[in-house]
Amino acid sequence: MGGERHTRRRNLWITGGAALALAGAGAGTWAVVAAGDAAPRTGPLSASEVTRAADGFLDAWADGDTEGAAGRTDDETAARAALRDDRERAHLSPRKLSPGAPAGNRVPFAVRAEFAYDGARAPLSYDTALTVVRRPGDGTAVVHWAPSVLHPRLGVGGRMSVRETGAAPVRALDRDGRALDTRAFPSLTPVVDGLRRSYGKAAGGRPAVELRIVAAGRADGDAEPPAGQALLSVDEGAPGRLRTTIDPAVQQAAEREVALRADASIVVLRPSTGEILAVANSRGSGRDTALEGRLAPGSTMKMITASLLLEKKLADPDKPHPCPKNASYGGWTFHNVDDFDIAGGTFRSSFAASCNTAFITQAGKIADDDLARQAREVFGIGERWSVGVDAFDGSVPVEHAASKAASMIGQGEVRMNPLTMASVVSTARTGRFRQPYLVAPSVDHRTLVAAKRTLEPGAHRQLRELLHTTATSGSAAGSMAGLTGDTGAKTGSAEVIGQKEPNGWFAAWHGDLAAAAVMQRGGRGGESSGPLVAAVLRAVDRSR
Repeated sequence: MGGERHTRRRNLWITGGAALALAGAGAGTWAVVAAGDAAPRTGPLSASEVTRAADGFLDAWADGDTEGAAGRTDDETAARAALRDDRERAHLSPRKLSPGAPAGNRVPFAVRAEFAYDGARAPLSYDTALTVVRRPGDGTAVVHWAPSVLHPRLGVGGRMSVRETGAAPVRALDRDGRALDTRAFPSLTPVVDGLRRSYGKAAGGRPAVELRIVAAGRADGDAEPPAGQALLSVDEGAPGRLRTTIDPAVQQAAEREVALRADASIVVLRPSTGEILAVANSRGSGRDTALEGRLAPGSTMKMITASLLLEKKLADPDKPHPCPKNASYGGWTFHNVDDFDIAGGTFRSSFAASCNTAFITQAGKIADDDLARQAREVFGIGERWSVGVDAFDGSVPVEHAASKAASMIGQGEVRMNPLTMASVVSTARTGRFRQPYLVAPSVDHRTLVAAKRTLEPGAHRQLRELLHTTATSGSAAGSMAGLTGDTGAKTGSAEVIGQKEPNGWFAAWHGDLAAAAVMQRGGRGGESSGPLVAAVLRAVDRSR
C-alpha cells in the first residue's frame, strides 16, 4: 500500500501437470506435489496477502470490472449483484479509490466519485473500509464481502438509488417562442405551474434529484427515505423549453381588461384550430376559474339547446315561436327576466332577446338524455379534453322533469367555465368541435378529443344566423357595437342560491377569434362580461 501495488510472486515450475516446489533451502532435494492435492492456506494473513487482496479488489472495482472484483471476495454471488446494482442505480463514475495504511487485515480507503444522472452532476466523497479474510476451502486471501464496502452506511439488503425530489422546471414560451413572463401576465401563474407538473421531462427539462440509501424492504418509490439517508442532492434542475399557443398580444389585452373588473375570467380561442390564445382571471388568489371553474352558464347554454331544437325541427328562426312571461314544466314555473314576453314573435326574436320560456315550452318534446347527448356528441362537452394543463371540460348531466327544463337554459346541474363556453361558441361558428389546447399534441404525442359528429349543416347555418342577429340587434348588440363583419354572440345570466346578483356570462366571435367570459356577481351578462369580451376582441382587431 502506498508503494508498488503488486508484489513479486514465488517462482513456480510446472512439469507434466505437477507443481515442483523447493522443499528445503539447503537440502538440495525436491518434493513433487500434485496441484489438486495442495493443502489450504491457513494461519494469520501476512501483510503482503492483505495488500495484494485489497489492491486486486479495488483495482477491479475502479476499472468497472464487476466480475473481477466480485471474484476477489468471499461471497462472489452477493458481491456481483451488489456491485452491478451499485453501478446501475447509484450512477457514480468513474471512481477513484485510494487505500490507506492497513491495520491488521482491515484496509481503510477513500472514495472519490462523480454522480452523473440524466445531465445532473455532483461530486461525492466518502471514506469506508474493507476486511481481508481467508476464503473457505482454499484459504486464499480475499475481501470479506459486506454492503459497507460500497458505502459505510449501507446495511444488509440496502442499496443506493436515485430519487427525483421535484418536478423538472419548464421555461414556458408563447406561440412565437418568447418566454411567458408571469410578472407581466399574472393570470398565467397557475398555467405555468400546471405546465411544469405535466411537461417538465417531455419538454427536455431535468428535475432536482438526490442519491440516497434505500433500506432493506423499502421500494424506490417510497415517499421518504429514513432520516439521514440522503447522500447528496442536486437541488436545481435544468428547465425544458415548452412552446404554448398563447398569443402575447391577446393575453395582454385579456390581462388588462380583467384587471379592471372584480371576479372576471376570460378565455380566447381560435375557432379554426382550437388553440387557446389567452387565459386571464382577475382574482389574485391563484384560482383558475377560466380553465377549471364549475359554474352554471345561464343563457349561454342556449347555444347548445338551440342547436338541438333546430336539428329536431322544433324551432325555425323565422317561424312563430311562443315566448310567454312564464311557463311551467315538471312542477316548476320559469320566468323571463323582468317577466317580459314577445307576443307573436319568432324563434329569432326570442333567441336574440334570450327568452327563457321559448325553450321551456319545448321541454316536453325532447327526451331526458337529448340535451346531454347533444352537448357531448356535437360540442365535445365532458369528453375528457387533453388541454395540456388541468382543465374542466364541462358537464351536462341527464335530467328529467323540472331539472331537464332548467338545464335547457343553463341552470340546474349544468356546469361550465369560460374555456368550455369559448369552445361552444367556436363550434357554433364553424359547425365542428375542435378540442381546445394550450400545448400542441405533437409535444407529447397525445390525441385530442374528437366529437362524435358535426352539427347538421342546416341547423349550423341557422344557429350562426341566430347568433349574428343577437350580436347586431339583440341582447349582445350594445357590447358588440363597432365589431363588424363575421360576428356572433350570446349573453347569459346565471342565478346562484344565496347570491344577490347573478353571474354574468358572454360568449362571442369576431372572425377567427372567439372568447367567453364570466363575471361572478356581475349581473346581466350583456352589461358585465359583454364589455369585457368585446374590449378584448376590439383590442386584438386594432393590433392586426
